[in-house]
Amino acid sequence: MTGADLAFAALVNHTGTTYTSAMPAYMTYVERTHVLGNGQSKDIDRSVMVRVADNVAIMHDLPQGAVRTGEAFPVLPYFDPFSTFSFSYFANLKRIDITFNPGKPYYFPLPPPPQPGIDAIVPYISEYAPQYAADSTPQALHFTVEPTARTGNSFYPTDVREDPSTQLPSHVTLQVNGSDMTIGLDYGMVDGHWVLTRGTWSATEHVFVSTFKVEAVTTFTDYTFPAQAPDPRLAASPTPSPAATASP
Repeated sequence: MTGADLAFAALVNHTGTTYTSAMPAYMTYVERTHVLGNGQSKDIDRSVMVRVADNVAIMHDLPQGAVRTGEAFPVLPYFDPFSTFSFSYFANLKRIDITFNPGKPYYFPLPPPPQPGIDAIVPYISEYAPQYAADSTPQALHFTVEPTARTGNSFYPTDVREDPSTQLPSHVTLQVNGSDMTIGLDYGMVDGHWVLTRGTWSATEHVFVSTFKVEAVTTFTDYTFPAQAPDPRLAASPTPSPAATASP
């Protein structure tokens, strides 16, 4: 069986290639988010139309609420979890603000095929330390990942499952090194597009003298992938970046 570090690098590279080569121009979908924290809960349901290239979205609060324009809240569901994305948040008892900027895919340089006289090639990933999970098989890869001295205080993938039918991630858990912030991402294929079907987020929030856990679960359904802008406001050419903050 291929070494875990080489297999993990190949999965990251394949994910990045698929993400860039198969990016839809536009997406529409319904998202339903349930937020729980400090003994209170809130539901945020929206229909969303988004221009994928620059994450400009038009969001309609369901069933008949306000219309908002900005970046897709809480995240754009066409998203490479191994990319150089940025994510920050502010949460209190009445409000959650999330800033999410999709990044560029990351590619690991892979070693050439073994040459005569070489018994083994051992690649080295300095940012992460991947290992095969106990239930991993050559047909259905499952990785657990530990941080290294070069991970820094940033997100890294702690648990990664591969879909054997697509060789793309079906689940990724992201952890912030040195923090309890965690993001869980479930993926599926919809009309030939690899998209998020469910996302979870949890972190400890500090507000004045209070400390409490905030948790959110978002499901994404009813996807369509129109070739033309589903709203005239999305028809312009992509701009460098959309509005930075989205809030319920």
